[in-house]
Amino acid sequence: MSDLLYTHTQRSPFLLRVAVFLLACAFAFPAVYLVYRGFGEGADPFELALTRRILEPLWGSLRLAVVVSITAMLLGLFLAWATTRCDLPATRLWRVLIPLPLVFPSFLSAAAFIYALNPGGLLNGFLVNVGVHRTPEVRGFWGAWLVLTLMTYPYVYLPVAARLRQLPGALEESARLLGDSVSVVFLRVCLPQVASAAAAGTLLVFLYTLSDFGAVHLLRYDTLTRVVYNNRLFNQPLALAASLLLMVGAALAVLAEHVVSRSLPEGSRTETSPPVTYSLGLWRLPFLGLVVSSLIASVGVPMLSLSDWAYSGVRQVVKGERPLTVGLFDIVGATFNTLGVSLAAAIVAVMVVLPIAMLAGRFRSHTGLVAHTVVVSMFAMPGILIALSVRFLVLRSELVFTLVGGSMLLLIFAYVVRFGSLAIGSTLVAVRSVPIQMHEAARVLGAGSIRRFLTVDSPIMIPGLFAGAGLVLMSVMKELPISLLVAPIGFHTLATRMFNSIEEAFRPEVGIMSVVLVLMLVILAWFLVLSRRDVY
Repeated sequence: MSDLLYTHTQRSPFLLRVAVFLLACAFAFPAVYLVYRGFGEGADPFELALTRRILEPLWGSLRLAVVVSITAMLLGLFLAWATTRCDLPATRLWRVLIPLPLVFPSFLSAAAFIYALNPGGLLNGFLVNVGVHRTPEVRGFWGAWLVLTLMTYPYVYLPVAARLRQLPGALEESARLLGDSVSVVFLRVCLPQVASAAAAGTLLVFLYTLSDFGAVHLLRYDTLTRVVYNNRLFNQPLALAASLLLMVGAALAVLAEHVVSRSLPEGSRTETSPPVTYSLGLWRLPFLGLVVSSLIASVGVPMLSLSDWAYSGVRQVVKGERPLTVGLFDIVGATFNTLGVSLAAAIVAVMVVLPIAMLAGRFRSHTGLVAHTVVVSMFAMPGILIALSVRFLVLRSELVFTLVGGSMLLLIFAYVVRFGSLAIGSTLVAVRSVPIQMHEAARVLGAGSIRRFLTVDSPIMIPGLFAGAGLVLMSVMKELPISLLVAPIGFHTLATRMFNSIEEAFRPEVGIMSVVLVLMLVILAWFLVLSRRDVY
């Protein structure tokens, strides 16, 4: 269907353009403010960037991000191929389970791996019985690499698996008839057509790893995010210099992915034949073993540790043993805080990005397109930098401190800036799904703009708006740095409660809270991702 069905030919409303311009400025503010502060603190950020206190964490961040991206890409590609094109048993089950690592916050997975695999940990006794008398300690670079790889491969798996299910099988069948092996068919026919999806997923892995704070902090691996967090109060010039380098690294990664994606083929868009299913023969058991092993490592190990902690916590409560340091009342309060602030941020995010999506998608205004780019670009800005910018603003501006200091408004603002990009994609699709003929017919019949929005636009757009709000809701529930640094004093979410309890080694409390959080995230993930038809 032509874009004319979805695009106004008339000029966009002036007030809408002004509102979108102001929204774009609000989204860009944290990045602009950090740059301003970085060059206005009296210390030269370029000079600080050449010191050992910055260069070593910078190298650590880049090395970890690159290695995790490569391994997550390879694992995601393998799992996508194995579960969509191979005759593995129970493929529908594997397709449901493989994305589940997305529901675990990275710091929670890191704590679970430390407890399960470190010497003296949960699996130590079992491993001794099978002849492994010394288990390696999960910490440092290799510990961070293991945890983040297992937590991020779904970012590659989901788009690649979706693309593989859409590819017509005619080209692959022709290649097989010409004598190509399955591996050659994958490399020559399938891989070029899924390369753009793999590149987009790998970029998300790189940005996620570069911005991660919780896992690397618990695993004691020095990265720029740890430099920012540890120096945010007592050495602000150093924290700001590290922040600028993080921003530059994220921007370069986005630019590199854009350049690479433009050089990759888009692949076939028309489905002329059903996808091919390959018989693995003798390779069936090894492939199945790799799939199951990946799930045991990425889902089984965290669930084992969390279940053990939760059982210990429930036993303490039921048997009246040592009281929990985080009481049930505190857990219930943190749960309601998490749901409340996440729901508020999701609603505000959709309300904020909707005018941008309408200006960009319906009117194709340059202002809307620029604002859309700004919102999407903010996903590349690590959450800890947004939190740092907001915190510095409150501390340095007496007016801001008086008006909103210590309020929920700043916290919701930081969440919306961080995750607004997750809502704008589905919102833009929702806006473009409204045929303009229906809109114009309602206008000719005398319906005003508000009535047209309520009676024509809203019923069609609601599913897309709910999808965008759901993605924001899930992400805010897991967010740690913003919740730690921006939340009002005394306001705790499940993520901050768990992180503090992990730091103080209060594992039973973490277990109970993690069950609550993971259960809520699994339910949301089911409705947003796993229940969709294209997953199967």
